[in-house]
Amino acid sequence: MPLPQEFHDIAARVNNWGRWGADDEIGTLNLITDEVVRAAAATVHSGRRVPLALPLRQDGVQTGMIPGRVNPLHTMTAINQEIFGPGTVATSDDAVTMGLQAATHWDGLTHVSHSGRLYNNRPADAVTAHAGATVLGIEKATPITSRGVLLDVARAHGTDLLSGGHAVTPEDLDAAEELAGTTVRAGDIVLVRTGQLRHYLAGDRQAYAFPSPGLSLRTPEWFHARDVAAVANDTLTFEIFPPEIEDLWMPVHALHLVEMGMLQGQNWNLEELAAACAEEGRYSFFLSAMAEPFVGGSGTPVAPVAVL
Repeated sequence: MPLPQEFHDIAARVNNWGRWGADDEIGTLNLITDEVVRAAAATVHSGRRVPLALPLRQDGVQTGMIPGRVNPLHTMTAINQEIFGPGTVATSDDAVTMGLQAATHWDGLTHVSHSGRLYNNRPADAVTAHAGATVLGIEKATPITSRGVLLDVARAHGTDLLSGGHAVTPEDLDAAEELAGTTVRAGDIVLVRTGQLRHYLAGDRQAYAFPSPGLSLRTPEWFHARDVAAVANDTLTFEIFPPEIEDLWMPVHALHLVEMGMLQGQNWNLEELAAACAEEGRYSFFLSAMAEPFVGGSGTPVAPVAVL
């Protein structure tokens, strides 16, 4: 169905087109300033490092529900090969074929379009078959290091796992922010935990994929009001799936990526981080989540690390 007026009204309120100039290609990453990074570094106390990426493996999170998004296929191209002659040092090499958004990843600003447009009023046909994203490619992303804030919505609800039909609301984010004992501020990267990844970690890929809790249509205004630099969570689809409004597919993607120019991440493993934050009694940390610079990419694998 056509995008409803409710969507367009929200889009007008969160739109960042032109905010950082007509030529801007990084959107809300502009909010990660030198001052923001210095303040983020000051959150490191124990030095405890928590990895947030899933292993890249052939039996990963993808089930075939999303066409073309294949789990990593790892092949060896050389095994103990003495390429400089007998008795010389032998080498092994390997290669991977995978969807750039197959596992823990960032969605780039060309991952979705609507009404024929991309972020900052760029035409959707700037994404081509041979060159990929000719503008707004993931390689344009500046270094993604900032203060991370875990909003543990599941814990705020007194559970390990939200129900599959739970649409995370601004009120949920407020409750998780209160639990965290910190205020989300400009330039932060917000990680929203639903607990949904527990299905995958328990070996049930189908339950992980569907049905899934996720961000509701009302949450982009919450992130926009706080000038959040990027958002990631622990689900396959990021937003609630199936959608909260019948036949309105991926509206949160469109609001974040197209209207706001804000990267969003999926399939982040927040379980160890949630335990560490609860144990240390603090939910902010230094976060490194660098984008792999695939030229023309509409997304990228990422191996984020939180440092407490």
